[in-house]
Amino acid sequence: MPRVRTLVQLRSAVARFRGRGETVAFVPTMGALHEGHLSLVRLAHRHADRVVVSIFVNPLQFGPGEDYTRYPRPAARDRALLAREGVDLLWEPAVTDVYPPGDLTRVHVAGLSDVLEGASRPGHYTGVCTVVTRLLNAVRPDEMWLGQKDAQQALILERMATDLLIPVRLRRGPTVREEDGLAMSSRNAYLSHAERQQAVALSQGLAAAWILMRGGERNAQRLAAAIRREWDGYPLVREDYIAVVDPHTLEPLKAVRHEALVAVAAHVGPARLIDNFPWRGR
Repeated sequence: MPRVRTLVQLRSAVARFRGRGETVAFVPTMGALHEGHLSLVRLAHRHADRVVVSIFVNPLQFGPGEDYTRYPRPAARDRALLAREGVDLLWEPAVTDVYPPGDLTRVHVAGLSDVLEGASRPGHYTGVCTVVTRLLNAVRPDEMWLGQKDAQQALILERMATDLLIPVRLRRGPTVREEDGLAMSSRNAYLSHAERQQAVALSQGLAAAWILMRGGERNAQRLAAAIRREWDGYPLVREDYIAVVDPHTLEPLKAVRHEALVAVAAHVGPARLIDNFPWRGR
């Protein structure tokens, strides 16, 4: 699997794809890959001639006291997984490749970036939008694949690409889960055995809300209460937020009519985990 470090090497490799008339799909990651990332790679392969993956742990999206320095970086394992998936090019930039000396520019999507995850992690989405803008300008893909588990992030990046006239199609792959329902996340590696058993509360709480909605419940307060009741049985789970929001604006809903995003975040031991499900009326 070809690997490049510098921007010059990256653009030269992508130019060779373009010179052959090939389409390019891009999957940005921070490494510590799991089946969720690999599912996006497979979707990208199905929809484009060439797949480019980046691994870059972005310092700008970590706040003070967050886990930037201890974020897992199993580089050799990640490379082996991507090679097994037939990735056409892996880009592993240095921090100075993405943020050159004297860098001053930041990208912020107002409103959408300031609620839910944005309220809990101030500045996080400015870091995400800034790095993704740079990655997209470097790769210039036809499409970029994102995961539904990070639904707010996907929505913000879709808005950003539209507003900044970035010529890329953003596509979402479904959340990939462990056998017991826990959404796959690189931060699951932080969990002890006991914490891992408790972390399943996130998906079980969402499942309880889903069942109520299937039965006709539409009151957002009662849906949130059902999730909290489920979490009551898991003492290691500490709620950050439980939200029922419009999936396009992220504004809180009092009652679900046609569409909704039910999103949760909680601390389990040293890990902060998120999960969600989209709802469309039926």
